[in-house]
Amino acid sequence: MARKHDLREQRAGTVINMTSKKQETDLGRALAEVVDRITDVFGVELEHTAQWKLADIVSSLRGDFHDIEFHYHFDTSAMKPDGGILSMLDSEGTARPILITEVKNQGTNDLRVAEGKPKQAKGNAIERLGKNVIGFRTAMMSEAIVPFVCFGYGCDFADDSSILDRVSTIAMFGPLNTVNVVNQGESGSFNRGSFFFREDKWSVDEMAEIMYEVASRAIHYYFASYGEAAFRG
Repeated sequence: MARKHDLREQRAGTVINMTSKKQETDLGRALAEVVDRITDVFGVELEHTAQWKLADIVSSLRGDFHDIEFHYHFDTSAMKPDGGILSMLDSEGTARPILITEVKNQGTNDLRVAEGKPKQAKGNAIERLGKNVIGFRTAMMSEAIVPFVCFGYGCDFADDSSILDRVSTIAMFGPLNTVNVVNQGESGSFNRGSFFFREDKWSVDEMAEIMYEVASRAIHYYFASYGEAAFRG
């Protein structure tokens, strides 16, 4: 059994492009489980990148939306989600994103109160998240899905915290702790993504199960849009 586990970890490691430090995190372990499960169930070729360069996003958008002007400033600029971008490759080598993952921990007031210290103003991790979500949604505008999921935890996300409404705003006022992959609305205007937030830390198994659900829905979308044969080359 140990040998089988080692082989599975090695197989996932050949796909996941993360630093050793990140691979050892709970998110890195969850991602390895997802890669292994997708490979077993779907048998598709996967690619993982640590960043998504703005130059590549703009180039793709210009090719798909000829009547719209797009701009960026520096070739080195990129979005770097905590879990990177996991994509499925079609027979021509085109990468189709199936999972983009972020993790946000916000809030230390529970510890400060326990230590007898005054509470501090709540942090701005959510504001930074909002900027990234805009970028990911825009990058996916050529498709009808947003395979993005963010896991947030910490006392700032307790049930009685108003910070949750900041998250709901980023989620386009969609329900939290719900998987949303395919765009919603008559014209697909609500390209929300998935936002899982609570006070307690998310376990590896919990994240892996949710991440797999996001990725599998994205894969089924691509199969329906381009034909399953396009990914079996």
